[in-house]
Amino acid sequence: MTKKLLLLIFIIICNVSFTQTQEMRGTWLTNVDSNVLFSDKLITEAMNYLSSIGINTVYVCVWNKGYTLYPSKVMNDHFGIPIWQSFSGRDPLEKVIIEAHKNGIEVIAWFEYGLSSWYAQNQNDSGHIIKKYPHWALLNREGKLATKDGAFPQFIWLSGINPEVQDFLISLFTEVVDKYDIDGVQADDRLPAMPVEGGYDSVSVAIYKSENNGQLPPYDFQNSQWKRWRANKLNQFFKRLYDSVKVRGDYLIFSSTPSVYPWGYENYLQDSKTWVDSGYCDTFMPQLYRYDFSSYLYELNQSLSYVPLNKRKTFFPAVLMKIGNWLINEDYLMNVLNVNRQKGLKGESFFFYEGLRANNNKLGDTLKSTFYSNEAFLPYRSGNIWRPKGILVDDTSLTTKKTGKWSYYPAGGYSGGISMTNDTSYASIEYYVDIPYDANYHLYVYLVQSYINSTQARYIVYSQNDSTIIYVDQTKSQNAGWYKLGDFYLNKGNKKILKLDNYGLPSGRYINSDAVLLLLNRKLSPDLIITKVDNQSRTKIIDNHKNEISVYPNPFNSKTRVEFYSDKICKGELKLFDFIGREVFSQNNIEIKNGLNAIEINIDHLKLASGIYIGSLKFNERTMTFKVSLLK
Repeated sequence: MTKKLLLLIFIIICNVSFTQTQEMRGTWLTNVDSNVLFSDKLITEAMNYLSSIGINTVYVCVWNKGYTLYPSKVMNDHFGIPIWQSFSGRDPLEKVIIEAHKNGIEVIAWFEYGLSSWYAQNQNDSGHIIKKYPHWALLNREGKLATKDGAFPQFIWLSGINPEVQDFLISLFTEVVDKYDIDGVQADDRLPAMPVEGGYDSVSVAIYKSENNGQLPPYDFQNSQWKRWRANKLNQFFKRLYDSVKVRGDYLIFSSTPSVYPWGYENYLQDSKTWVDSGYCDTFMPQLYRYDFSSYLYELNQSLSYVPLNKRKTFFPAVLMKIGNWLINEDYLMNVLNVNRQKGLKGESFFFYEGLRANNNKLGDTLKSTFYSNEAFLPYRSGNIWRPKGILVDDTSLTTKKTGKWSYYPAGGYSGGISMTNDTSYASIEYYVDIPYDANYHLYVYLVQSYINSTQARYIVYSQNDSTIIYVDQTKSQNAGWYKLGDFYLNKGNKKILKLDNYGLPSGRYINSDAVLLLLNRKLSPDLIITKVDNQSRTKIIDNHKNEISVYPNPFNSKTRVEFYSDKICKGELKLFDFIGREVFSQNNIEIKNGLNAIEINIDHLKLASGIYIGSLKFNERTMTFKVSLLK
């Protein structure tokens, strides 16, 4: 690297350190050309390293080649395959979330394969999804699987126009959001998208005919009207997908990383300009994957030309760092970061993680010593801290109190050792923690499994003037590592939160204790605001209860009431959605009065199944969401 470039970088860093503290700094975690997701130990090491170099967001693959990388009920119900076989018995997504949140890093679930269900080696290799649901396949005008050039290996596509396919993809997205305390989701260059050659499957053709006076689609797949009709269908699907996620929590980041426009539209009907203009995504991250800086700069300028000025805050370029044997060089990397900041962009994300670690962490360490030398807060979090670092207390901490005879074994624990006892007299270990905020927390203990341990180790959790007893089998290998005791509301202050004792310990058995971890539960505490200046917390002020909403009874059988406050007279709209985002109930033009309001939901006339439904109440330019449980 030249001295002139080093001087320029130093000047930029000085400026950034004082004026730019709000940046998105991301990277992708894949299961291809990387081992990181295949080992809990590697996940822990990766998150620790990424935090040390200033990365504040990770995009972790959860959908690849028609398989999920987390245990999925949706996939198990459809195909009897809950997770990619290589990850059977594990949940890499959960491990990434724990270790990332422990380091204050946000986690976005990345649905990499999108509407592509398989990567085929030959024309007869359609994959397990299409084998079961052949009418889901995207076909070309010859009635064959639609691909870009006919050569194999090749991506196999599902029809994004088919309502069943749309519902299936939405159910995967909402499953992740409902199951995990995730920070957001991401659609890729294959969602929504489909090769321009496709759209001739029977379901898509039937829909087209119903909307075009019985006419068949044009034989010419490049016909402009035919392209626009298919792209519009994908746009409508994308909007429904976006709504299905956001109705579960406005804090959830909906991210899109499409192919560059207009190339993506011309080849894959990916109308990303409409998504940006219409606000269908919170972060727009076009794949500016080029092998030299001049090509990157050209694509950056082209992409920015399609983004209105009032939408620039959502724009974060995706930068190619490594693919196969190719690795970006330092000069190219520094030029990219420099031009991104010259254009006022608030960060970028790198494809992919292994590029940061190549050559003994050379590029990652370069970021740390240059552009990422100062801490950055995510701009779309208003510069506040959404994911504070976890609270980790070890069994050797000065605030931990031990009673009875305990032995310390300097191996096997989270940080290198564990405390063990088989004392026949009473023995306990108590964990005291300085709780920073009144909030809900995930509480984990680190377990080292052994056949000599107790099958009923007794933990007592102290929360909000109450206590909960939990028994844990310390002999089971599946309980090893971070074991979740539950979710608890804890008040601010220094206090005892956990005790492990030898109550009922059989003769000859041991109990062991190691680290305790508290992570802020954002699903249950979305209104907690942690400021970036002093890391202090404040809750959202409720002015005349305007942010309160209650539903009673909940669960309900046929009728329930939604109560809320309004500070003015206006019109309102209330809707219910099922778990895949389909609207099942609506009331429009509701008369909203100044003060306390109550709206009755009566579903007597609807044939709805028992389950969880998401409610959306809109009035006075505000949207309030809630969950309600229907039991029949």
